[in-house]
Amino acid sequence: MDIGHVGEQLRRVAELCSATSPTMSDVQAGLADIRGIRAWVDAAEALLVAEVARSSSFPEAAIADASRGTLGTAGKTLDRARTLDDAPAFAESLAGGSVTACHVDVLTRAATTLDADQRARLLGRCESLIAVAEHATTTQWERRVRDEARRIAAESEMEILDRQRRATSLRSWVDAEGMWNMRGRFDPLSGVKLDARLRAVVETLFAESTPATCPDDPIERQHHLRALALSRLVEGSATGTRPGRSEILAVLDLGAVGAADESVRHDLRVDWSIPVEIPARILANLAGSADVTAVVVCNGVVLHAPGALDLGRTSRVANRAQRRALRGLYATCGIPGCAVHYDRCQLHHIIWWRHGGRTDLSNLIPLCTHHHHRVHDDGWQLALGPNRELTVTFPDGSVRNTGPPSRRAA
Repeated sequence: MDIGHVGEQLRRVAELCSATSPTMSDVQAGLADIRGIRAWVDAAEALLVAEVARSSSFPEAAIADASRGTLGTAGKTLDRARTLDDAPAFAESLAGGSVTACHVDVLTRAATTLDADQRARLLGRCESLIAVAEHATTTQWERRVRDEARRIAAESEMEILDRQRRATSLRSWVDAEGMWNMRGRFDPLSGVKLDARLRAVVETLFAESTPATCPDDPIERQHHLRALALSRLVEGSATGTRPGRSEILAVLDLGAVGAADESVRHDLRVDWSIPVEIPARILANLAGSADVTAVVVCNGVVLHAPGALDLGRTSRVANRAQRRALRGLYATCGIPGCAVHYDRCQLHHIIWWRHGGRTDLSNLIPLCTHHHHRVHDDGWQLALGPNRELTVTFPDGSVRNTGPPSRRAA
């Protein structure tokens, strides 16, 4: 669609708005013109957003500031621009008004459920799918794209797992310092079980105190504790843990039920909180041999989670129940835009422990090492609202506010 046609549509809409008694057919034609105008604007926005992404280290913030919107909306716009960049046929149809930004967003959400190769296959089928999008409502289009994505995933998921199992390996060697080294690669199913066992042993043995051998660096400290946990598992001396049992967290986010986005309401699923892709039939077997714990959250509030979630001043260290509940709220670091996985974060007291802060769920947030340093050493100040709305006050006095945490946004 050229700019002249867009101008003509604008003129018709303006005349219609000033008309005294337009007919129903005129109003419907005006709405169709508005849809075309909006599609052209969305296509132009995607082009400009792509330019921002190429020149900014934090494009979401730059987009949000320019549009006076939220980081979440900016992230959605950025994702749309990336989809259009990978699917030029769709970009052309959007600019021409044949499809809408909602159609593109549906395609974007479906693509995020696939790995890189599967995503490329889905986007590669866009030209044949455009004909469907041009005549379908957003809901009809979502069903079509979701079915296509599931078909693509089903075609390869078991083959991928079989290839990963064949690639599983473990080797060891002694280096020049006399240290015994080990390096392993595991298929996702084995990896999830091993990771869960190591995490359980670390939490059981080192929750209250850490060995004197621990490094000062927080990342290296975690590596050290996991190595000690592995040794205890091999020795069979990991007291307090049950051999052969791991924990799977099933997170149900009820906030999606009341979402304004109809596609989110129709796509409510249990989030198994597993950082790797596992075929559904294999996940069922894994759940049968593990302890499945449910956490129910809604708009930043934990509605259900087992265990004591408020320890007050009785312990500075968060317990397993609190870590589990926060895992249900956060997939990554609590600072918006940070992609560091929850398992690699530390729990930070919003009101610092040494300032009288309590080890209660409402006073804890996961932070990666980088952002933890920002808070403790660079003067960032954090505050949480009743629904875990985060306010970050920077040393220069500027403030950034975000809404409740969302695992979907992660």
